[in-house]
Amino acid sequence: MNMRRLPLLIACIALLAGLAACGGHGQLEKAVRSVLVNGDTTRAAYDSLCSLVTDNPGKYSDLLTPEGRVDHKKMAEFIENIGSHLRPPMHWDTRPYGGVDDLSLTVYFERSGSMVPYDQRGGGGQLKKAVNDLINHFPAGSKVDINIVNDGIYPYQHTVDEFLKDRDIYQSTAGMGDASYTDFQLIFDKILEAQRPGNVSVLVSDLIYSPKDTHGVSLDKIFNEENSLATRVFAKYKGKSVVVQQFMGDYSGKYYPYNGEPFNYSGKRPFYLVIIADSDVMDQLAQDKRYNGVLDASGMRNSYRFNQGVSTVDCRVLPEWKDNAGRFRVKHGDGIVLAKCEGDRQTGKLCFSLAANLGSLLKDDALLTNAANYDVQSVDGYTLTVQPIEQSMLTANNKEYLEGMTHLLTLTGDCKSPRDEVRISLRNELPAWVHQSSSDNDASASGSFSTTTLGLEQLLGGMFDAMKGGKSFFDVTIQLQR
Repeated sequence: MNMRRLPLLIACIALLAGLAACGGHGQLEKAVRSVLVNGDTTRAAYDSLCSLVTDNPGKYSDLLTPEGRVDHKKMAEFIENIGSHLRPPMHWDTRPYGGVDDLSLTVYFERSGSMVPYDQRGGGGQLKKAVNDLINHFPAGSKVDINIVNDGIYPYQHTVDEFLKDRDIYQSTAGMGDASYTDFQLIFDKILEAQRPGNVSVLVSDLIYSPKDTHGVSLDKIFNEENSLATRVFAKYKGKSVVVQQFMGDYSGKYYPYNGEPFNYSGKRPFYLVIIADSDVMDQLAQDKRYNGVLDASGMRNSYRFNQGVSTVDCRVLPEWKDNAGRFRVKHGDGIVLAKCEGDRQTGKLCFSLAANLGSLLKDDALLTNAANYDVQSVDGYTLTVQPIEQSMLTANNKEYLEGMTHLLTLTGDCKSPRDEVRISLRNELPAWVHQSSSDNDASASGSFSTTTLGLEQLLGGMFDAMKGGKSFFDVTIQLQR
């Protein structure tokens, strides 16, 4: 045998073995290879592959559920197996497409004394709009259930369409439950216990912890109870992810402080949507464009996602950029490597920028653009600045680097060491807005009353302790070589 042909023969055998391992589905294998090679990794292409499977249930039974639907996990494994044996290997993340149409929505709408003033006829209706928008962002035909909550959970007695049209939701739900207190422990327990695969549950609340029988109990004791309750409840349910969204709404009516006499108040007050789902479902909500309005809601002031581990962030080094200083060459291959690095002739500084896609992290720009929220480690003391990418920045020369990216990460340091490693990480901490939105006194409408919630930091802090996830949201390492 011609020994020069041996490597080619081995490669061919490996490729055939890989394809055989996919189950011998010739027509489907060919379709998958065509999609990958042509770069047509769209939802439409994925749907066409799924149609091929469902149209031939006898041939592709191993890729179907017992009910005859596509098993999206097995489909993803099938595609990954084929892609990994191509030369060069190709990967396609189909998770955002799998099972999205099967998502259901359950709304838990708090009806307590301190919530009623958010939906008065003379107000702007921000509370009801936020909930209506949430429901409307789910595709037509999605299963939607609505419940009223306070001392317990009570099914809404009308249709979803009637809820959407209702201009006085608190009047039409009068008498449901005991509105004098809200049993958060029962509510969160029941929500988490009732969740099934593919369900998205949303609590609509002012998040003021107001349990029964608090006469004579100190506020410190209540805060400690609130914190430990949140930790205890959420620690029981593994694999859950929670997004808390803060909105501002018109409030007109009586407010019931923890200590002190009730008083009338007209003005803005914060309210919250607490979105609870399995972590993979939350990832789908974040990635599927049809659900953009769920996690990026109109009118949302702040948000935070709990139970978020370290994510892989797509980054591209800009070979040429207005802020670059010194010289370097981007090496192609695994990881980010800059070779032949030289500092600026006058300053000795090396400055380079990375375009990064931070959109999937679900963090607001106030957090993402504040360099104090990042850890930067290096030998030569590199510092970081972060700015959002705007459409006006795109040109014919840099479009391939900036398109699809959300932020520029610019690093500047002394180019002295023959080799350096710059590591950037975004710390996983409760954002500053939680502390800024929390109060320990709601006895009057003075001070920060219009923008704060009693005990918010204790409640969300307890949830954070139960579902912290990783120490950072993402880590990026850049190798520098002289």
